[in-house]
Amino acid sequence: MSVVELRGLTKDYGNVRAVDGLNLPIQQGEIFGFLGPNGAGKSTTINMMLDFTKPTAGEAGIFDMDPQENGTEIRQRIGVLPEGYDVYGRLTGMDHLEFAVESKNAHDDPYELLEYVGLDGDGDRKAGEYSKGMAQRLTLAMALVGDPELLILDEPTTGLDPNGARQVREIIQRENERGTTIFFSSHILSQVEAVCTRVGILRGGQLIADDTIDKLRANVSGGETLVVEGSGITDPVLDEVYKHPGVEDITVRQPGSVVALSVATDASKTQILSELEQAGAEVADFSTEEASLDDLFAEYTQGGARA
Repeated sequence: MSVVELRGLTKDYGNVRAVDGLNLPIQQGEIFGFLGPNGAGKSTTINMMLDFTKPTAGEAGIFDMDPQENGTEIRQRIGVLPEGYDVYGRLTGMDHLEFAVESKNAHDDPYELLEYVGLDGDGDRKAGEYSKGMAQRLTLAMALVGDPELLILDEPTTGLDPNGARQVREIIQRENERGTTIFFSSHILSQVEAVCTRVGILRGGQLIADDTIDKLRANVSGGETLVVEGSGITDPVLDEVYKHPGVEDITVRQPGSVVALSVATDASKTQILSELEQAGAEVADFSTEEASLDDLFAEYTQGGARA
């Protein structure tokens, strides 16, 4: 079942097309990571999903409803942490949560929500005294009011220290385990890689990749790296090994002793190691490395890869 269904979603600002015919289903129970360089159209897409801005063409559906026609009903079932949301400095953290509970006609205990996001003991402080990370936690607590079926999180770890970012990841995973669908937009790729079950990459307003991280790795060169340590790993030896059809690229990390071979996913690593030794090298140890999400992001947004 699709919780979110974007169909041909397009947004023009004058002669600039910010989002270009975006088709994207998000299934119930997914943690979907929405990635893209600055200006790719991520925030514009989210704004159209929430009816903050009208699409030029196409449509966004949430729970099989149109945000333009059923915005009030949709907002009762979702939680939103928008990027750059400003808290009200004169109001306490408790005031913010009580307002969110009342506006959703919910029955949440604000004290429990404050404790859940790590702000227990800070509810009576004015939000203007909060650090950026504390304000981000407060906004997350507001998004969790009413046990939302869908959480839309735009840069949820901005301003958080490593411990705070880890706590937010744990909250996301716990909410997902109880059945909440998560739409997670972020430029901090390690955060996305840690929690997301599926990733979409936007470039120039178009979705150029949409799959699991493992499958995205399989679609780009250098998706897996064979790191070999030993001796006698000379240029002539590497010239011979480079002829192997499964070897796509070679990077020397330590001349003569450590080399990284980018290999095709279906290549026989045992055969490549044998060819190294047959060419005159001595292999002492080897290991494999997978491309990080940072590597994949660079490949898809700069290298022209598509999936």
